[in-house]
Amino acid sequence: MSPNSTRLAGRTALVTGSTGGLGVTIAHALAADGAVVVVTGRDAARGESVVSGIRAAGASAHFVAADLGGADERAIGSLAERAAQAAGTDIDILVNNAAKLLLPEPTATLSAGEVAEAFTVNVIAPMLLTGRLASAMAARGSGSVVNIGSITGLRGTAGSAVYDATKAAVHSLTRSWAAEYGPSGVRVNAVAPGPIATERAAEFAEHIAPALARVPSRRMSTPQEVAAAVVFLSSDDAANIQGAVLSVDGGWAAT
Repeated sequence: MSPNSTRLAGRTALVTGSTGGLGVTIAHALAADGAVVVVTGRDAARGESVVSGIRAAGASAHFVAADLGGADERAIGSLAERAAQAAGTDIDILVNNAAKLLLPEPTATLSAGEVAEAFTVNVIAPMLLTGRLASAMAARGSGSVVNIGSITGLRGTAGSAVYDATKAAVHSLTRSWAAEYGPSGVRVNAVAPGPIATERAAEFAEHIAPALARVPSRRMSTPQEVAAAVVFLSSDDAANIQGAVLSVDGGWAAT
């Protein structure tokens, strides 16, 4: 199957956490719209499998190993450099997708280590990577950053205080980065999914079911629906959208 369109032709996208879950679908969707995609994650075998699938569909992709759990300036700088080297060109689109997802539990039972790990992966890593790549985009006068937030960053959820806080931080960073990098031609936006119908969602089924009964769509979003929002915000179709947090949640945030 060949790429669906050429909206992103000539552009290179780096998608963090794209060896599994939603990240795989985002990587495929960007590639199908013409982008060269750099897939990142800890598992090389899974990464190469994603790359092979994208190439089999007639698009272009490369894999770069990365573990954002111990993110620091040196590690992030290395990821940015290796991604550009693998693609043979500058990164035009950054999708901050990698995240530490915590199962619901009372705040009192959380350890400092769990909290630190969640903030490292969900906030510090995208902050350092955006600082590196968006600055380079700004120097060239164009680029797009799409952060994957969550509806939990828009409304409180019992038992999800830390994850909610990290995603609220992502939304806040999105608005601040839009103000910082927008004047230099770099658009920064976020997608805030509700529950997504992935294999991992089964772990949360009993927690999600009561709320889904009140959601206008009465269902979870598909990974493809969330990925379509990422592609839209990455493309020139969203040329004058800056600092937006686009909910893809079947109306959950509105209830």
